[in-house]
Amino acid sequence: MPDAPRTTIISVCYNSLAVLPDLLGSVPPSSPVILVDNASDDFEGTARLAGQAGARLIRNPENRGFGVACNIGAAEARTEFLLFLNPDASLEEGCLAALEGAMDRFPRASAMNPRILSADGGAYFKRRSVLLPRREHMPHGWPAMDREVTVLSGAALMVRRTDFEAVGGFDPKIFLYHEDDDLSLRLRAERGPLMFVREAAVRHRGGQSTVRSPEVAALKARHMGRSRVYAARKHGRPWPFATALLFALAAVANPLRMASARSRAKQLGFCAGVLSMWRD
Repeated sequence: MPDAPRTTIISVCYNSLAVLPDLLGSVPPSSPVILVDNASDDFEGTARLAGQAGARLIRNPENRGFGVACNIGAAEARTEFLLFLNPDASLEEGCLAALEGAMDRFPRASAMNPRILSADGGAYFKRRSVLLPRREHMPHGWPAMDREVTVLSGAALMVRRTDFEAVGGFDPKIFLYHEDDDLSLRLRAERGPLMFVREAAVRHRGGQSTVRSPEVAALKARHMGRSRVYAARKHGRPWPFATALLFALAAVANPLRMASARSRAKQLGFCAGVLSMWRD
C-alpha cells in the first residue's frame, strides 16, 4: 500500500489556462493539487484541465486576491505540508521529495524555498524585502548549500501546515504583493527559521500567471502600491508612506519607465495605489 501523500500543492489561478498544463504535468501523480480560481474568464477551460489532471478546483465568484485564495485552498488541505506554487511555475524532477526531505532534516524550520530558476535557467533568489532592514539583506545569487534565510518568495513556498495555521495564514488585508514577505516574517518570528534548499528546484516562467496588458499592469501595480505601504506600516518600517511615495514619483519622472503604454500604466497605477493609502 503506497504511503499517504505528505504535501498538498496549492495554486491560485486568474486567467492562467495557458501555463497550468506545465504545472500540473510536473506534479507527482500521488500528490494532491488544489487550484483556487479567482473569477477567471477562462474558468470552463481550467475546469476541464483540472478534471483531466485529477486536481480539485475551487471557484471564487469574485477575485479575492492572492492571499485570501491561498487561505481558501489551504483550509481544504489535510497533509503535513503545503506547497504554494504560482501557476506559471513547474516542479523540476525530484523537487517535492527534496523539499519533504529537507523538512525532516530541519525540524525547526517553519517554511522554505527551493532553488527558483527563470524560464531560461537563470537563478532567482529573494535576498531582500522592503519589510527588512538593510542589515538583513542577503548576498546575490543562490546560496551554495542549504541555509537559513531572512525572507521567502511566494512563487514556490513550502510550509508546515501547523505553522501556517498557527500564524493565521496569509494576511487577508493584502490583496496582492508583499503577502509572501509578510507571511515569511511572521513565520520566522513566531514559529521557526526559514530555509533555502539547494537540492530542490522549481522553474518559474515569471510574469505569465495572467495576461499582459496596460489595464492589468495598472491594476496589479495599484495593489502593489497599497500593499507596500500597508505591510511596511505593519512591520514598523520607518516612514512607510513617504518612502513609497518618493519611490513612485521617481519612477513616474523617469522617461525610460514611461516609454511604453504598459510601463506608463504600471508606474501611474503604483503611484495611485500609494496615494490611496494617505488616509487609510
